[in-house]
Amino acid sequence: MAMIEARGDAVPDETAAAFLFHGFSDPSRLAILRHLALGEHRVVDLTKHLGLAQSTVSKHLACLRDCGLVDSRPQGRASMFSLTQPEATLAVLESAERLLGLTGDAVALLSHDHDGDDGVDHDHDGRHDGRHDQGKAAIDG
Repeated sequence: MAMIEARGDAVPDETAAAFLFHGFSDPSRLAILRHLALGEHRVVDLTKHLGLAQSTVSKHLACLRDCGLVDSRPQGRASMFSLTQPEATLAVLESAERLLGLTGDAVALLSHDHDGDDGVDHDHDGRHDGRHDQGKAAIDG
């Protein structure tokens, strides 16, 4: 089995990949990634846009940081969060859209329907297949 270096420790390729994909495995984390694809955000901005508790957003950002998907920089008393590799992250989301479409679960992870005056997508699941209305309620709820 091939091994790679991850954070200084040798781990199997599959483990490193699973660790990365864990960052994409939660609807709230996907919504955070989508918002960060638009640019840097503070935790308070993400809580406002996503309607999640500050502790929930912080927990998901910590996971995304551990997965290597986001980083932060201080700005005054707050931290500004951004994607570490925006182009590569967007490529993964594009590939996921394509693969889900081929398997019958068409989604639009990268579409941004602006329904607020802040220019941010608030329809976080991006689904455009009518079969998934119940899934939308579970994600938005």
